[in-house]
Order: sequence, then C-alpha cells, then structure tokens
Amino acid sequence: MPDRATLPAPEYVPGHGLLTDQVVVVTAAAGAGIGAAVVRRALEEGARHVILGDTHERRLGEAREALSGEFGGDRVTTVVCDVTLQADVDALVAAADRAGGADIWINNAGLGGTDSILDMTDEAWTRVLDVTLTGTMRCIRAVSRRWVEQGRAGVIVNNASVVGWRAQDGQAHYAAAKAGVMALTRCAAMDLAQHGIRVNAVSPSLAMHPFLEKVTSAELLHELTQREAFGRAAQPWEVANVMVFLASRYSSYLTGEVISVSSQHA
Repeated sequence: MPDRATLPAPEYVPGHGLLTDQVVVVTAAAGAGIGAAVVRRALEEGARHVILGDTHERRLGEAREALSGEFGGDRVTTVVCDVTLQADVDALVAAADRAGGADIWINNAGLGGTDSILDMTDEAWTRVLDVTLTGTMRCIRAVSRRWVEQGRAGVIVNNASVVGWRAQDGQAHYAAAKAGVMALTRCAAMDLAQHGIRVNAVSPSLAMHPFLEKVTSAELLHELTQREAFGRAAQPWEVANVMVFLASRYSSYLTGEVISVSSQHA
C-alpha cells in the first residue's frame, strides 16, 4: 500500500484574547513540546501571568529569558517542579498565589518509555505512573483545594494520549497511565463541579517536536505518521490550541470530557 500523502501544516493562528487577564500554570512547560506551545499560546491569548513548572532548571531559565524578552518579564514566572513531590507541587500553587492566584491549571507533565510487558520492571512501571498519572492527581488535588478554600472557580486541562484508547507495542505502562488520566479527568470533574471547577483533557495522537525525534526511531515515526489522515504529525501548537479552548470561557459547559486531537482514520 502506498504511503499516505502528506498535507502541509496550516498557518499559525493568531491570538484572539481567549485568556485575557487570566493566571495560567503549566507543568512540564520548558523545552519544545506541547507544554511550551501552551505557554506561548496562553501569552498570545492575553494571559496576565503564566507560571512554568518543569524539572529542568536550565531549560526553564532559557524559556523565561526568551519569553520575557518577547512578552515582558512581569508576565512570566518559572518554578522548578517535580510533580512526583508534593512539596514541589505546593510550591507551584504558591507561585500562582503570588501572581494573584491561578485561574487555569494545565497538567502537561508525563513520562513515556518503551518496555515489553515481559521485561517491565516494577521501577519502570511505577516511575511512569507516578509522573504521568499520580503527578496529575497531585496537581489537581492541590490547586482544587486552594480554589475551594478561596471560593474560586477554576479550570483544569489534562494532557492524555490516544494510547489510552489504542494498543501499541511496548507502551503498557504509558497507556495505563494515560487511560488513568482520562478516568481521573471524568471523576475529578464530577467531584469538583459543585464548586464551579471544570476539568477536561485532550488526547493527542502524534505531535512532532525535537525531543520526540531524538527518542523515537525514524521507522516508528513514519509508521505513526501514516496512521494520520493528513499524513503528518500535529504541530505542538495545534494541540495547544485545543487546550486553550478548553481553558477558555468558550467551553463553559464542558467538563469531564476527553477531546481527541487527532487526524487518525478508520
């Protein structure tokens, strides 16, 4: 069967003020992936302040320098945060408080890997779930408690994955974690609705960025790309656009939903 034709990526969409005057927190926000794209999009959409959490101090510094030069230093804060550590998550909430309090919290932190279930160690399994699933829970719990204390309605957007629905070799730990993020999204939404807090998620298929190209073989990337109807991976900003929509007032009646950001075909 011939390769699927590759359609070009669309032109970048300009901001429309969807997050005007909002304080936004994004985990795993440094680097070049979806988290970094969400940060840029939030600033372009008028966010008053964006707090970037990440484990990589050097990349955080580089991100802050670049974003401050473009958008102004008074709109960007960086915090070293490992979502497996409750103290770090609490520090991220505190940083948002110093900026006036979080309005939007985007859980982007996740950890992948490739291990056959035959070779899976407890350590590999636990590490992926602790970052990807339990880390998301820690963040939801921390910021939601603060919002309830303050009587404040907020919005949470989680980053899941199509592998939470779809089988893929070597991805048992990651798929289980992302399926868990989907279930967590739905249940947390029910727990928090009475407080005016909305919780939704995106489920991307394939978003291309430099780090992915470093850790994934060209053969696998080609195979995954051929599963997409457009014959190409998403640009990270295309996923970020949907996350920003879910964070905005345009999605005011959506909660507990998992939106597939995918061009996959039947």
